[in-house]
Amino acid sequence: MSLSGRPHSPSTDGGVRTMVVLGTRPEAIKLAPVVRAMTASPLFRPMVVTTGQHREMLQQMLGLLGVGVKTDLAVMRERQRLSELTARLVERLGEVIRAEQPDLVVVQGDTTTAFCGALAAFYERTPVAHVEAGLRTGVPDNPFPEELNRRLIGRVARWHFAPTARSAGHLHAEGVPAGQVITTGNTVVDNLLWVREQGGGLSAFRTGLRKVLLTLHRRENQGDRMRAMGAALRRLADRGDVEIALPLHRSPAVREALLPELAGHPGVTVVDPLGYLDFVATLADCDLVLTDSGGLQEEAPSLGKPALVLRTTTERPEAVEAGVARLVGTDPELILAAAQRLLDDPAEYRRMAAPGNPFGDGRAADRIVARLNGDFGGAPGPGIAPFGAGAGAQGAPGDGARPPGDPAASSVPGHGDPAGSYDPVV
Repeated sequence: MSLSGRPHSPSTDGGVRTMVVLGTRPEAIKLAPVVRAMTASPLFRPMVVTTGQHREMLQQMLGLLGVGVKTDLAVMRERQRLSELTARLVERLGEVIRAEQPDLVVVQGDTTTAFCGALAAFYERTPVAHVEAGLRTGVPDNPFPEELNRRLIGRVARWHFAPTARSAGHLHAEGVPAGQVITTGNTVVDNLLWVREQGGGLSAFRTGLRKVLLTLHRRENQGDRMRAMGAALRRLADRGDVEIALPLHRSPAVREALLPELAGHPGVTVVDPLGYLDFVATLADCDLVLTDSGGLQEEAPSLGKPALVLRTTTERPEAVEAGVARLVGTDPELILAAAQRLLDDPAEYRRMAAPGNPFGDGRAADRIVARLNGDFGGAPGPGIAPFGAGAGAQGAPGDGARPPGDPAASSVPGHGDPAGSYDPVV
């Protein structure tokens, strides 16, 4: 079929054979609601293929989230380069697609797994649905390699499930036909609300001090930049009234940068990556989030937690515009000053802590499955309005990642094209 045409009829076994490709913990979190919704549908026959890109962190949660794995490719090698990983993934995923003959391949976000899943499906002439489509910073190598990954997925996908009106606008500006772009909200909100309803989980915090949740892992922050950030955060812990909880990424580069600065400090609790229930409990227990993660920018607002984004760009300016997140960059002194201001100024804290989420209402997966159900000839389900309908657009279509008059909403002034090389080791 052509990428712009209608999908073919379901397989002869009576269902739409749907290959859901994931490899990292964030992908599992964000695709679990889609898998659950497809499993509950009489039309779809989902099969999960995992690449093991975040092997240990991924295995912690798949069963917990109601996601069973059909195939585990186990492609990771220690300190492999992105080019090596990409070649291996495309080859192995192509083999699985040829063996399973899916009617549809679903990928999420902007990981190397997602890009390779979409590319392998394209090579095998299988239509692709892209969940969390349309995020952009406008800087091709920041974040690296995610910005390029998601742009390339956008060239081969048939369905573009955009989380917000702004993301949909980016796709329209790139020439994607309007009928292929569906604004759904973000599935991370679906899963967060589902997990909160399930209950359980233990917070990683161990004291009654002010609680700061810290996560750092991005490639463009690794090395000297991350070491300097760690030193600044040690000074934050030196205040004596703060406990920093750091679920430490398993990347050797991250551990080499942060452990010398933060391990052993009485105000810092370093733990291995948390299971999702424990992570949600820790997020709910904290007072402030410091992160270079994309997903936490979406989750923190749901629980009324102010977030300081330790990056020079963000593909999620909606949180900044809503006032629940602030892009502070990677300068250690600016990070320290911004954190201290929120901890010391109650009025400033209250302004950022107002609950509200510009990223979703908990029905993104329902919208995704309803659209695919209709396109594959299933019985029409109950109508669900696009996310944000009637609530005002969150950015005019095609206005890019830098709102006029507010350059800091998506990039730190002077850092639109960060200097320095990136470590292409995974």
